[in-house]
Amino acid sequence: MTIVIGLIVTLGCMLGGFVAMGGHVGVIWQPWEFMIIGGAALGTFIVANPLKTIKDTGAGLKEAFTSDAPGRQQYLEVLGILYFVMRELRSKPRNEVEEHIDSPEQSPLFQRFPSIAANRDLTTFICDYCRLIIIGNARTHEIEALMDEEIHTARNDKMKPYHALVSVGEGLPALGIVAAVLGVVKAMGALDESPEVLGHLIGAALVGTFAGIFLSYAVVSPLANKIKVLREKQLRSYVIVKQTLLAFMNGAMPQVALEHGRKTISVYERPSIDDVEQIALSSSVPSGEPAAAEAA
Repeated sequence: MTIVIGLIVTLGCMLGGFVAMGGHVGVIWQPWEFMIIGGAALGTFIVANPLKTIKDTGAGLKEAFTSDAPGRQQYLEVLGILYFVMRELRSKPRNEVEEHIDSPEQSPLFQRFPSIAANRDLTTFICDYCRLIIIGNARTHEIEALMDEEIHTARNDKMKPYHALVSVGEGLPALGIVAAVLGVVKAMGALDESPEVLGHLIGAALVGTFAGIFLSYAVVSPLANKIKVLREKQLRSYVIVKQTLLAFMNGAMPQVALEHGRKTISVYERPSIDDVEQIALSSSVPSGEPAAAEAA
């Protein structure tokens, strides 16, 4: 919604200012100029990126328009599943915990947190490092280095649509010049026409330069930045998992380890300690049993 509002404000102010100066909006509508610029931009985007990046860019644009990013509730679910897993690791035999880790899609533990279960990459990240904790031979600093490397790799993958769109945005002004040059070439072929016709052709050619710059700085670049912001927020869940499990491996109680993870959340979306305690209490109670039974 914010993208639509922003584009409406941008177009409204631009066209409104143009009309206020005495310009005619119809002059700006040059579909063939837009086709040259848009087609060339799309073609270079396809040439420069593998198919997976092209598909992921489409997914990123969808996320940008729907503002699909984790919020306070999903962060609470991340902390909740981590508390449950750490509690199981402390109190249950290895074979019982492995049932949840080896088949998270069938585990009632993970199914109680639908946003986590639906995120296969995050679920795999949690299960992989819980499996290493179960094995028990890995050192904490080694696990931390491995987590950092995996998060770095995941970040590179998630940022590919951002970099792809940035490249397109940087090239759009030049593509606008290409469209303008083609328009000037067309105008040169009509030098024997009246000044009115010639002026119209030159004006149409200049629209190409305008369109390239406008699309670059007012459309593509902001969309790329929006994708970057959302993807960074998606990666925050991995950092929460990392800090929580590392604290647990260093001997912290599950409740204390959760605080290590909670502190990595932005202050704008960070749940309170009471919220974390509440979801930890509710997540530690088997389905159908009251919370008072767990407290007892």
